Amino acid sequence: MGEVPAVSAPLPSVPRQSAFLHDYPEYADTLHLDEVRATEYAYLDHGGHVYLDYTGAGLAAHRQLQHHVQRLERGCFGNPHSASPSSQASTQLVESARAAVLARFNASPQEYTAIFTPNATGACRLVGEAYPFRPGRRFAQLVDNHNSVNGIREFARSRGATLDTVGIAGSDLRADPTEVEEVLRRSRPWLPSLRGRKRAGGRVGLFAYPAQSNFTGVQHSLDWIESAHEYGWDVLLDAAAFAPANRLDLSEVKPDFVPVSWYKVCGYPTGLGCLVARRQALARLERPWFSGGTITAASVLGDWHRLAGDEAGFEDGTVNFLSIPDIEAGLGWLDEIGVDPVHTRVRCLTGWLIDHLTAARHSTGMPLVRLYGPATTRARGGTVAFNFLDPRGRVIDERVVARDAAAHRISLRTGCFCNPGAGEAAFNLDPVALADPGAERPFPLEDYLGRLGLPSGGAIRVSLGLVSNFADVARFLEFAVTTYLDQTPDERDLPARSGC
Repeated sequence: MGEVPAVSAPLPSVPRQSAFLHDYPEYADTLHLDEVRATEYAYLDHGGHVYLDYTGAGLAAHRQLQHHVQRLERGCFGNPHSASPSSQASTQLVESARAAVLARFNASPQEYTAIFTPNATGACRLVGEAYPFRPGRRFAQLVDNHNSVNGIREFARSRGATLDTVGIAGSDLRADPTEVEEVLRRSRPWLPSLRGRKRAGGRVGLFAYPAQSNFTGVQHSLDWIESAHEYGWDVLLDAAAFAPANRLDLSEVKPDFVPVSWYKVCGYPTGLGCLVARRQALARLERPWFSGGTITAASVLGDWHRLAGDEAGFEDGTVNFLSIPDIEAGLGWLDEIGVDPVHTRVRCLTGWLIDHLTAARHSTGMPLVRLYGPATTRARGGTVAFNFLDPRGRVIDERVVARDAAAHRISLRTGCFCNPGAGEAAFNLDPVALADPGAERPFPLEDYLGRLGLPSGGAIRVSLGLVSNFADVARFLEFAVTTYLDQTPDERDLPARSGC
């Protein structure tokens, strides 16, 4: 990665692409994505948008929308729970999309299945409510989890399971592998720590962590999956932030449950996700209820029911049969583009963005930003979290940045990004101060932030994706230095924070 010297004056208003290509020559191998952007995502440049929130949502290609309309214009599709021609037409498309999902992750249909859910959150809830937590079983979580994963702890706690939390620390905000090993081994203390030894018998609990942090972009080790299995754990690997720009090969790593949201991967459709599940782990789940579509038979007077097998027992009601085929269309579109060029482009742009943000200095010598997470592209994705600092080193309120960025038609994210654990680690908060405030809910967020002594309600998050380009990053850097370098912005009349 190219070295960028610290500066004591604003960067050039329009950084030169030639300098970028000198530092990141492999970016030239992705230039065909500029043509893709011009033809399929023309609304970005026509509207003057700088879209930097790919961790929040991907963007839809023109051909994806055309595919949806043309399919509905040419076919007749009915509720899949029938044998009629329209029903069977829907069923065939749904099953074809299911196969496409498994192919995307190189997952054998004999070993894995794909359960359609409203989003990754719905996938996490399916696991949490049905996992056989009970006294003597454990739930281990990484601090760096999305709230959709954090919420599983409430199912575990309510059923008497033991909770363990693995922290993150250091400037990179990574977990210590030794601590991960210690937590996993705690349930089987007599087992040796080296791999390849005798595996634990039975299941001791569920270990949940993200393949990529939605806060810092840190990519956590996939080797933990095998380690956890050796100690008798099931593993939930949150792939929502990882899947859009990285390969996840389930023939090589074998998590038991993989939540994903398709709007983050394909941009379209929204309202659909998946739980990709190992069949043997799925068989261990105990659903606390049943609904239409999930049973082979039920009796009201006889007071019994029998769940359908495999994915059918987990897809509640009528699946979104008019949009599920759009997942296959989106994945086909991404296969044409290739995940490797997207990965390369995201890595290069991320590295260059971090290089320049961390190099910029106010004339006082203070840095322009405080970065949360890795300052290099090693084992990290295209999500960059930071706060702007004023010339005195004081954090600039994130609401100011949201306001100013919107005025420049820049879409980014501010707050804690539904990942409070990573935020608490980034701001080095005292666990004692984080105890339940005990106030009636809802309580004023501003009061809580004041109690913690936080200078801001969260960080700034810039994330890159499929059709990000050099001009996007250049425009953002120009905005950053012209708006905040050697400036003290007006923080009056900001809206109250309603949540994080």
